[in-house]
Parts: sequence; structure tokens; C-alpha cells
Amino acid sequence: MSNTQYSKKEFEKMLADTLYKEFAVDFLTATADQIYRAMALVCRRLLSSRHKKFMSRTYGSNSKQIYYLCMEFLMGRSLKTNLFNLGLNEVAEQVLVDHEFKLESLYELEPDAGLGNGGLGRLAACYLDGAATDALPMTGYSILYEYGIFRQRIVDGWQQERADNWLPGGGVWLKSHPDQSIEVKFDGEVVENWENGFHYTKHQNYNSVIAVPSDMYVSGYDSKGVSKLRLWQAKAPGFDMDSFNGGDYGSALHKNASAELISKILYPNDNHTEGKILRLRQQYFLSAASVGDIVHNHLAQYGTMDNLPDKIAIHINDTHPTLAIPELMRILLDDCGYSWEKAFDITSRTFAYTNHTVMSEALEKWNEDMFRKTLPRIYSIICELNRRCRADFEKKFPGDQGKVDYMAILGEGQVRMANICCYVCHSINGVSKLHSEIIKESVFHDYFLYSPQKFTNVTNGIAYRRWLLASNPALTNLLTSTIGDGFKKDASKLKEFEKYKDDSSVLDALAKAKLENKERFAAHLQKTTGQIINPNSVFDVQVKRMHEYKRQHLNALNIAAQYLYLKNNPNADFLPKTYIFGAKAAPGYYMAKQMIRLICKLGAFIDADPAVREKLQIVYLEDYCVTTSERLMPASEVSEQISLAGTEASGTGNMKFMLNGAITLGTLDGANVEIAQAAGIENEIIFGMRTEEVNHLHELGYHPSSFLYNDDIAREVLDFLEQGFNGDSFHEVVNNLCTSDHYMVLADFQAYRKAQENLSELYRNTKKWNRMSLMNIANSGIFSADRSVHDYARDIWHTQPVL
Repeated sequence: MSNTQYSKKEFEKMLADTLYKEFAVDFLTATADQIYRAMALVCRRLLSSRHKKFMSRTYGSNSKQIYYLCMEFLMGRSLKTNLFNLGLNEVAEQVLVDHEFKLESLYELEPDAGLGNGGLGRLAACYLDGAATDALPMTGYSILYEYGIFRQRIVDGWQQERADNWLPGGGVWLKSHPDQSIEVKFDGEVVENWENGFHYTKHQNYNSVIAVPSDMYVSGYDSKGVSKLRLWQAKAPGFDMDSFNGGDYGSALHKNASAELISKILYPNDNHTEGKILRLRQQYFLSAASVGDIVHNHLAQYGTMDNLPDKIAIHINDTHPTLAIPELMRILLDDCGYSWEKAFDITSRTFAYTNHTVMSEALEKWNEDMFRKTLPRIYSIICELNRRCRADFEKKFPGDQGKVDYMAILGEGQVRMANICCYVCHSINGVSKLHSEIIKESVFHDYFLYSPQKFTNVTNGIAYRRWLLASNPALTNLLTSTIGDGFKKDASKLKEFEKYKDDSSVLDALAKAKLENKERFAAHLQKTTGQIINPNSVFDVQVKRMHEYKRQHLNALNIAAQYLYLKNNPNADFLPKTYIFGAKAAPGYYMAKQMIRLICKLGAFIDADPAVREKLQIVYLEDYCVTTSERLMPASEVSEQISLAGTEASGTGNMKFMLNGAITLGTLDGANVEIAQAAGIENEIIFGMRTEEVNHLHELGYHPSSFLYNDDIAREVLDFLEQGFNGDSFHEVVNNLCTSDHYMVLADFQAYRKAQENLSELYRNTKKWNRMSLMNIANSGIFSADRSVHDYARDIWHTQPVL
């Protein structure tokens, strides 16, 4: 075992020493908050020590390092996971009991780290965990957001955004290193000249922002590996004393505030010019600081950049960190004196890119004038990249100017981030088998024709121990009693559980574990919100970012249809259902906010109707986060994965549901395809159009009215919502569905209702339902982040574990 082995007495001494040194208290006088902070510091110091030893072995074995750049890392809480991975959870609990503290209570003192929003950030966090477990030397890079994404409040159905001030409680996990700060330059102009055959550039009249790093460590399970997450905080280079002494206090303070705005909030609203500029500055800030840090460390170790691609791999997770590519080119050209050809070769062999969207409109593009003013030297490098890529494309596709223009890095007054990645990076991967095929066939089809060898697939994975071992002890105990504990290290061992698929006693035990989890979740919900739900109802769950393509409104339409059915048939034999939603909408996304309002208002309306509320209920989980997910996943029975086929890249929530025995009710989209293949399509409830049918309907011309004409229930539901209730109308949602319905909700509505009916029939057959649940659990091992990271290491990064 590589877990830290400490006796109760040793751990108690470490904790007592930390309490005294940091807070001048002992166990008798310490507050719960001081105990939490002391335990966090003990874990942090243990991880820091293990990381130093791990990196010594990495350099000693001449191993390749991985640098993973992502705009967000949705880390959740750290104390529980780190104690668990370090093998200290039991001894910590014993020590605390002796001093009349509860470990579970301490967990509640830690806020979720405000560093991410959705699946992209959670995936990045899972890969830090997976790399540490696989003993691969990985460093993640992101921004130290002071206020995270936002704290969601629902007021009269509307989402309101509040600052998420997470650092006072979460900052204990961070160790600042101001001595390793990086200067990042914005604005100004670039002067270029040639002297003695060498090209020189000078960036002048620029504005500096200082990137100050703080480190957070991520432990691996039963492994000597430790990952590091380096987070950059924006600071002004100094204080403008001249303005201040001259009485111009506002100007003096404004310069500081403007610089430090970069690391205030994740994804600032960008439906105005100032927001767009701030996002661009954030992305270059992350890219320049991270590449500067990587280069500094590499040169300190090797003294040359010639071997950079052999010693490191830089991975760009979605297009946000794309500017790391021209930033490395800038360093190689301007600071190291390489030729363009040599600099491009080093850069190309160093970078790989993961695409996370199938929708071309979601690929980032920046206004060229704004880009030129904000990043003048990077813009000049991109202009040369554009000139050279156009020449390459013209050779490959002679006479096809349309294709060249579409693939170019600059075009239509825009700088195209995804095209930079596709042209420069040596590897381009999607995140599910379906998604990887779609990007080759549509989004990046021309680039696939240009360089097919670059394209590959790595299906997403999850840090499964967080959602199973640490969150679902009832199921973990059942698995351990039936198949042993090998699955705790190797998720593929879960497959052994399949041999119990027809064992009535195991199926009964599985049902008992699920009911326990539902009761626990219901009790927590009542305690924290006052809302009472029935643990004997079906827990049907849809939790993900609020977005039209994810089609939470399709779910809401069906609930409305069920409500109307129950009003018309009060004595119907109806299986009680609790529909649970959790999602944040982007602050500037009006239709997503309207969808939240529809769900919340519909839930309140149903709850006020005594004739229906015992059979039908909606729960909207305010400020949904990782910690809420850890409580919800074990209690969930139905996993709603109902995006329009061909729009979801992969999904990772679907994997967490599967691991905890929920049945997927979904379209054949993203990783749903592989989930159905792994567990058997008969163990999921699949509905709706396939990707080919969606594409065909688009080609024919989709008219939602043609589906409404033949669907009485759809018309009744939309009329009900248009008319509204309690003074609320939902005209915007109804009008959107009737006139455009971009994600074909009405085309799939009838099939979705049929799938929900099928679900109810299956659920009534308890043995069959439990068997389906078992088959999902037993076949979920393939979706472990350990496997995903191993695939990246083998096929893209070309590196081996440090043992």
C-alpha cells in the first residue's frame, strides 16, 4: 500500500502540533473551524512532501511531464477526498471522536472551491486525480478566481447571481509562491527590426499584470503520485504613488483594480464589449503565465529548449487556453532566437488539443481589431501563422479558396481559436466515440482531410472513488462483501459484480442500499431547505448546465403533460415521481433563465395542488455544486441525458449516475452511446432521433408546427404554459418552441413521453429494475478517469508512470 500509514497517536500529535503552531490552541480550546483548518494543513503538508519526492523520482527517471491547461477546475471539497486517498479518514475520525468532534461536521465547514462551473472543469479535476493515481507527473494550470462562477439564488423563479466568496474557507489548501511570479504584458505596440540578419522585436508602452501562483495538491489513491494545480492570481505591478500624491486617488486605485479584475470571476458576462475584452485578457493571462512557468522550469532543469517536446507535453483543454500556442512561439522566436521553422516544429510537437463541443458556434472567435490592440505581439505571430497555413492549405486543396478561407486562422475579421489548435497541435481528440466521429465529419472535416493522422478519441472518465467509495458507503459495502475490494484500486474489477445479476438476495440488498441513500438525501433536503419529498417515489434526476441543447425544457413539458393527465384522471394508477433538477444558467443567457423560471414555477404550482402533489413533485436544487452531487448521485434512480442527438460531446454526469446504479433515460448522444454498449442497451431507456435522423431533418428543413399538428398532448401542454398560472405566463419559452425550436424538442416530445411510460412499467417490475441497475454498476468501470488518463498517456502524451 502507498497510502500514508500513521497510527492514531501519530496523527493526533501532528494535529495537536499544528493547532498550537498555527492558532495557539489545544484540543480543549480549539473551535471546529480551527480543527478543520489544522487538518487541512496536515494534509497539505503531507501532500507537499510527497509531491517533492514524486518529482525527484520524475527527474531522476528522466520522465516526461504533463501540463494541463484549462480555464476551470471544478475541484469540490478537498478534505474528505484527501483524507480518504491518504488512508487517514479512519484514524482522523478516531482522534476527533476522542475530543468530541465529528468528522462529518468538519467536512461541512469547507466551501466548494470556486474554480469551475460544469463538466469541463469537473473533467479537468478528475484527470488530476487520475494522473496522481496512475503515477503520472501532471500539473494543472488555471486562474485563482476570487469569486468563482457565482452563487446561485432562485428568487420568484428567477436565477440571481451572488458573489461566491469561497477563499476564506477554501484558501487553507493553497500555498502562495510570490517569488515565482510571472509578468504578463497587455496593450501597447510592437516595434520590429532586423540587425545583422537577426529579427528583433520590442514591446513598448505596454501594461503589466503580475501573475502570482498558488499551489493546491491532489492526492492519488493507493499511489505515490501527487498532482499539482497551479492557480494564477492577477496583481498590479505596483501602486501609482504619483497619482495618489497628486490627489488623483481614483486613478491610482483604478489601475490596481483594472489589473486585478482578471482573476475576480470565472466566465464574466460577455454580451458587451468590456466583457469580451476581459475574457480575452483572462485567457492570455492564463496562457502566458503558465507557458512562462513551464519554460522557466524546463530551462532550469535542462538548459535548452531543443528537447522540450521530449520532456513535456502541454495539453489544451478546450479552446480557452489556445493562446499558449502563440505565446510559446513568441518565447522561442523573441527570447530564444529560434527560426520560425524550428520554433513551429517544437511548438507543434509539444501541444495537443481536446475539443469539447460539436457546435461550431461554440468555438471561440475574437474580433480582430480588439485582439490586435490587446495583444499586439501575439497578433503579429498569428498573422504569420495565418499566412503560412493559407499557403499550406492552397497546396493541399489547390483552387478551393472556400475551403482555405474556412480553415484559415484569420477570416471575416475574426481570430479563430480552434483553427489555431487544429493547424498547430500534433493531436486533436474528441471525448466520446460519437463525438470524435462527428468532429471529423462536420466541425473539423476539412482539417481531418488535411491531417487525418492527428485525430483520435479518448472517452471521458470520472474520479469514481469520489462518487462511490467516499459518497456511497452502502453500495461500497455491498460490493466489498460480494466481489472483494479490488475495485477500489481497479475500476475494471466492478465487472465481477455482474455474476450476481440473477441473485435475488443481492438484488434485494442493492434495492435496500438505494432506499437508504434516498432516505438520507430526503432528510438532508428537508434539513437544509424545508422541502419534503417521498423516498418511495421514483427519483428522476437531471443535473447539468442549463442550456437549450441539454433540453431541460423537454423534461418540463413532460411533467406538465403528466400534471394535466392527473388533473383529468384523478384516480389513475400513477407511479409517484420526484423530478430533481440542478443547474446554473450563464448570466447573459436569457432563454436558459426562462427555462429555470418555468421549472421552478411549475414545481410550486404542482406543490400547491393537493390533488396532485402526492404523485408528482419537482425539486430545484439551488446552487448545484460538487458536494450536492456527491449526496445526490447515490440516491438517483433515473439519469436524464436527453440532449438532441449529435449535440453533447460526452457528458460525465451520465457516468456518475451509471456508477451509482441509475438507469439512463436518454438519446444516443455523447457517451450515452458507450454507456448503452457497455451495460447493454436493454438496461437503459433509449429514445428519440439518432444523429443521422437529426441531420436529415435539418437538411429537409425542420418546422416544429408539423410535429404539433399531429400531437394533441403537445398542443395542450403549450396552450397550458402560454395561458400560464398564478399570474405567470411562459410565452417566451412557448414561442421559441413553436417558431424555431433549434434543438428539436417537439420532434422528440412524443418519443420522450413514451420512454417515460416505459420507465414506469419497468420500475414496477422491481426485480427487473434492480437487475438493470446492477448491470449498470458492473459495467461502469470503463468510465474511470484512471483509464482515460492512461489512454492519453499512451496515445497522445507518450509517457509512462513514474514508479
